[in-house]
Amino acid sequence: MRQITERISLHTSFNPIATKIISDTPGRLRLRIAPGNRQAEKIQHIANFLTAQPHITQVRTNIHHGSILINHDGQTGTLAEISATLRDIGIIFAAITQGKTEAATAISNVVIDLNQRVERATDGTVDLRFLLPCGLSILAMRQLIVKGLQLEVIPWYVIAWYAFDSFLKLNNVVVGDR
Repeated sequence: MRQITERISLHTSFNPIATKIISDTPGRLRLRIAPGNRQAEKIQHIANFLTAQPHITQVRTNIHHGSILINHDGQTGTLAEISATLRDIGIIFAAITQGKTEAATAISNVVIDLNQRVERATDGTVDLRFLLPCGLSILAMRQLIVKGLQLEVIPWYVIAWYAFDSFLKLNNVVVGDR
């Protein structure tokens, strides 16, 4: 076992990976990996390294949720050993949302997933960065046609501005910089 552990640690380089302890019960530890490090290869390296440890009985991963479930012998000091092992391979225990709440991260992930689905469905022709400003532009035109130039609850020019502004922001366009 010792040779496997040394071989993995010598040939695998890890940048610091922010991780949060989700649950710690006797014999069981659940970790959540930061969204930026949820690549299958990284999580599998961590799982392989942990599996090689003598006090760990089983390691299960869920890459989509960034979860690593570690079953261990539950003896006194095992959690400290696991924590030390994780720190040795570059795991740091920190807030993993990096300025966002978990709810904001979850909503962002849903929007990113929806954008990818729209892009796949249209063979890359359009995505949400195009459809949102286009939809707002159509709504602005409707308001202009139906209400005219009156100042109503939401005038057409406000919606037109949002369409223009969202297009610029979603497509990283810098006005006046050529």
